[in-house]
Amino acid sequence: MGMKFRCERDTLVEALSAAGRAVTTRGGALPVLAGVRLELVGDQLTVTGSDLDLTITVVIEVAGGEDGIVVVPSKLVSDVVRSLRPGSVDVAVDDDDVRIVSSPSEFSIRTIPADEFPELSGAEGDAVTLDAGEFRAAIDQVEKAASSDDARPILTGVLMAAEADGLRLVSTDSYRLSVRDLSGTAILSEGQTVLVPSRALKELSRVVGDQDQITLRLGERDAGFEVGGVSITTRLIEGDFPNYRGLIPQNHPNQLTVDRETLLDAVRRVRLLAQESTPVRLAMSDDGLELVAVTQDVGQAHEAVEASYNGTDLTVAFNPEYLIDGIEVAPGDEITLETVDELKPALLKAADDPNFLYLLMPVRVS
Repeated sequence: MGMKFRCERDTLVEALSAAGRAVTTRGGALPVLAGVRLELVGDQLTVTGSDLDLTITVVIEVAGGEDGIVVVPSKLVSDVVRSLRPGSVDVAVDDDDVRIVSSPSEFSIRTIPADEFPELSGAEGDAVTLDAGEFRAAIDQVEKAASSDDARPILTGVLMAAEADGLRLVSTDSYRLSVRDLSGTAILSEGQTVLVPSRALKELSRVVGDQDQITLRLGERDAGFEVGGVSITTRLIEGDFPNYRGLIPQNHPNQLTVDRETLLDAVRRVRLLAQESTPVRLAMSDDGLELVAVTQDVGQAHEAVEASYNGTDLTVAFNPEYLIDGIEVAPGDEITLETVDELKPALLKAADDPNFLYLLMPVRVS
């Protein structure tokens, strides 16, 4: 079983690290899943990493010497190649070792039996092409609000739902909810929904780079995304997403309009004094907005922010991280914060973009 190729270090590092991001770090998994699979055909090297739920495949051009397939320890080989001097790297497999040579360095690493690597199939389904920049922006706007707690798998997904005029992405971790509409993008038939793990979308966002298009396939159980030479396949999450529409209050008597960057900077500053999960308070009145953070026995921060406000005087407290997440991803220069009272969910929107909303639960303060 031989295999030989030569490749630029940086190209190989990128491929190994992208595919390696799908590799399982969980103990108790199949040992072969700690490896990445390299398959060389001609001058095309395909690098695959998987934990069975998420699979990332990267295809790169190399100078091929001898076709073959090998599975190598993902992290170790990635670290080794990254450590080499810039320039070309020679990779050769003989027997149970892979030799990685870039003069004056030479490494020899034991391989993993390739026949144990699982057979992985891509997602079935019709291919749809999307504008990569727009889809990436949409992912970045919703993935933060998805839960990272595997105890409630449904909330770790992003709901993709067909709406009358396009595609809607929704995520929630039960403290906040993010909704982004991509109008004119028809992927599913109306009323159809799929639940895509946010982890897969996060990896997709990471590899988009300056590509123009993403190709998407939605199957019964899997979703596949292709961008550049990278393919990401993920198992869909089964189960019913919460009825998020019922959570969004229909009318908000109070409305605050404020410059997005100004508010973001101010919240970041006062958050320094919101320690040990202390909330940041937003005091809204005709005079504008005042931000306050107080941590017992540590100190306090106050900042006045220029804003226009319509409504009754109101002070609402929020988790500063969640508030910042929403302000950061809101499109446009101005945002509006719509509130009912200090306990009902507040709605953060872009002043001039109806396709995004971020719903945030206030924190009770005594």
